Amino acid sequence: MLPLNELTALSPVDGRYANKTAALRDYCSESGLVQRRVIVELGWFQALCSEPAITELAPLTAIANDFLDQLAKDFSSADAQAVKDIEAVTNHDVKAVEYFLKEKFQQLPELAERAEFLHFACTSEDINNLAYALMLRDVYQDLLQPQLAKLQGKLLNLAHDYSSQPMLSRTHGQPASPTTLGKEMANVAHRLQRQMLQLSQQEYLGKINGAVGNFNAHVSAYPEVDWPALSQGFVESLGLQWNPYTTQIEPHDWIAELFHTQVRINTLLIDFCRDTWGYISLGYFKQKTVAGEVGSSTMPHKVNPIDFENAEGNFGIANALLAHLAEKLPISRWQRDLTDSTSLRSIGTVYGHQLIAFASLSRGMDKLEIDVARLDQDLELNWEVLAEPVQTMMRRYGLDNPYEQLKALTRGKRMGREEFASLIHSLAIPAEARDALLRLTPQNYSGLAARLAQELKEAQEVQKT
Repeated sequence: MLPLNELTALSPVDGRYANKTAALRDYCSESGLVQRRVIVELGWFQALCSEPAITELAPLTAIANDFLDQLAKDFSSADAQAVKDIEAVTNHDVKAVEYFLKEKFQQLPELAERAEFLHFACTSEDINNLAYALMLRDVYQDLLQPQLAKLQGKLLNLAHDYSSQPMLSRTHGQPASPTTLGKEMANVAHRLQRQMLQLSQQEYLGKINGAVGNFNAHVSAYPEVDWPALSQGFVESLGLQWNPYTTQIEPHDWIAELFHTQVRINTLLIDFCRDTWGYISLGYFKQKTVAGEVGSSTMPHKVNPIDFENAEGNFGIANALLAHLAEKLPISRWQRDLTDSTSLRSIGTVYGHQLIAFASLSRGMDKLEIDVARLDQDLELNWEVLAEPVQTMMRRYGLDNPYEQLKALTRGKRMGREEFASLIHSLAIPAEARDALLRLTPQNYSGLAARLAQELKEAQEVQKT
């Protein structure tokens, strides 16, 4: 059997692209999950010790609290392996964490005598739902949000730097009313901004309420304790939001909301990748060459838009998994089945493909160079796009059938500068309107595109301050 390494890994997330996804190991690996289970188990134990009505417990000393805090903070690969060794016997991953911690408690008499209050009144899902919520929150805050902010910054810079750079639009792939390159970048940046705002407002819900969500065991042991209040306080102490109504599992609706937002983000970035790929194909963008890189194994001249293709492919894989999880996770047979448990283990794969895509897209954007001459050439070849303002001016001044007249003159035909001027001189419109039309060119007929592109970046800079 081949040894496991980046060359023999089954998944490209841990193989070919491991250098782009390594940061996820602290969060979404088995070790990362186990560490967050430890955080939840120890936090719940500390919460129980702080409850006066649980008379068999007393507030922990500073020494004990420090010991527990360090146990969670310093959780190591060796600790994770110890848990897995216990699981090999128990055949139960969460119970293995409990047994691991009970062993650790023996190091401090104050904790050893209270070890049976570890995992007190808990079902495994009480621990797991909180551990996954911590994982998803931490991945967003530490990895995804910075990547999205970086990408948004690149888009805003392009919007600002090229706000006035005219560019031929292509609706249905055909020449259309001009825009500016910056305005097209602003469109993407604004779409991304909306989704990033929704992502930043995402709730991360959790519960710790027993086998079927009713605090059955809790109340049987300590009926005088306000268990919903204690549980809510504990969940919120983790930086999560409390879900008071669940079965054995937290129903995962919030995870579906989170994943659907991420699908929309990936989808709009796929749209951007494809458009940029097209602009490169048209020659609007050139790509900076990198010494030593090869574009084709047989055609030496080629500089392929591989970064945008790689990003598109990985965003697509991430979306396929995200969409499946968003549809599957909120469904559970009666009070509990395990289909969510195995499905949630693919979170690292999902985010691995997202990080790969972000890295490729960022690298591709850094290689872009605008070709002003090519942009201007395309505009100059398509004066017929000015049929729109001409027929609009004709409408203003009451000329008969303006749309139909321009359609007959321009539909499916090319028009040059001289033909355009001749058309304008033939119109029975006021002199000032004629002069205004004669001043139009495909290069300056872009409406408020430049202003809109500039204003978006200015508005976002104000928001930051």
